[in-house]
Amino acid sequence: MSELLVVGLSHHTAPVELREQLAVPLDQLAGELGRALQTGAFTEALLVSTCNRVELYAAAEQPLAAGAAARRYLAERVTPEALEPVLYERTGADAVKHAFRVAASLDSLVVGEPQILGQLKDAFQTARQADAIGLLLGRCFHRAFSVAKRVRTETSIAEGSVSISSVACGLAQKIFGDLSGRTALLIGAGEMGEAAARALDKTGAVLHIINRSPSRAERLAAEVGGTPRGYEELLGELIAADVVITSTGSPRYLLGVDVMREVVRARRRRPLFVIDIAVPRDVDPRVAGLEGIFVYDVDDLRRVAEQNLRARQGTLDDAERIVAEEVDAFQRWRASLELTPTIVALRARFAAVLGEEIARTLPRMTGGDADRAQLERMCNAAVNKLLHPAIAQLKTADDLAERQRLIAAARQLFDLSTGPTLGDVPPETPDTGALAAEPRVVTAATRGARVATKGEAR
Repeated sequence: MSELLVVGLSHHTAPVELREQLAVPLDQLAGELGRALQTGAFTEALLVSTCNRVELYAAAEQPLAAGAAARRYLAERVTPEALEPVLYERTGADAVKHAFRVAASLDSLVVGEPQILGQLKDAFQTARQADAIGLLLGRCFHRAFSVAKRVRTETSIAEGSVSISSVACGLAQKIFGDLSGRTALLIGAGEMGEAAARALDKTGAVLHIINRSPSRAERLAAEVGGTPRGYEELLGELIAADVVITSTGSPRYLLGVDVMREVVRARRRRPLFVIDIAVPRDVDPRVAGLEGIFVYDVDDLRRVAEQNLRARQGTLDDAERIVAEEVDAFQRWRASLELTPTIVALRARFAAVLGEEIARTLPRMTGGDADRAQLERMCNAAVNKLLHPAIAQLKTADDLAERQRLIAAARQLFDLSTGPTLGDVPPETPDTGALAAEPRVVTAATRGARVATKGEAR
């Protein structure tokens, strides 16, 4: 049966200069997912690409081979030598836990930030439209979205500076002490830019906003009391600003080294602080080497985010407990996918064998109907008693790997490959506490040997 896995890299393992090479814009996500599926290694797949991570989630019959295929796929845009040291791979319960923690923003650069949940939902919708979501990934991510909701409603994780944009604004305040009267230039009025604008509005800064779509810049400026500017005014705005926060979706550097050299000359040694929260980055890294220009990217915001994190350790512990509970529930459901069909098949196999023997014996018996009914009851009881130890072992195995080993052994020993399958038996049965029905050997002696069902023998 298929196993879940995730292969990827994140801000924990890879610098922004590597993450930006693998970043996939939302409008290209479907095409990239299609390329991943063409490897033939996955039965289900979902691709996530944000400023802090690129991850391929999948379900596969052969998880080891699928993991290797995922690594090859991710290495197509960079050299394997650069990628391999920063990749992580998780399977089974570890993959489920990772998905739940990502959705709950416990793995984010800014723990508690809300953007990741929307990004995951976008990725899930893209995969579903590509018909790449099946039973396992569908269940996993629906539960992940519920976990995120539980964490946000049952803990105080969303309190404080909980977005990259708010942390960027906090960094600007640390640099200047007070932003009142300072000129802040915001480049990009998308989701992150809008969040930055609202954070800057609370500081008293004089806010100018530039966006490729002038109407969006005008709308945002009206909402936060800023001033919209056109892209043709960018050079002058850079010369006049005290701090710049940039967050666009440009695939190329927006602030190149030549333009910024001109800005340096015009500013006459007056320092400029540039906070680049875009991935791929908007600012050429060489700009940081220019005199008087101080550049910070998303990785530089980590220290501020970590300070906020330490202040909320108790909240994090509560959130991790919720994740652990939900992973355990998912694994119980996961085990039921193979457990219930196996129990039904095992009982049916024993009942069929005894039923065939009774069918041959009944015509030669001279007793009456009462004797025949007694024989039927005896055989049904024998099936239940013979199978009870084996079924009890299957049901009580707490470890999923051990349960899967026992299930595989039972199917091999009793040749259950032709028995009931997942499609024949509702997988939710063990989660609700119900037991699979037990086949009877015969219904009545006068009807021959016919398999039927009844409730659990008492």
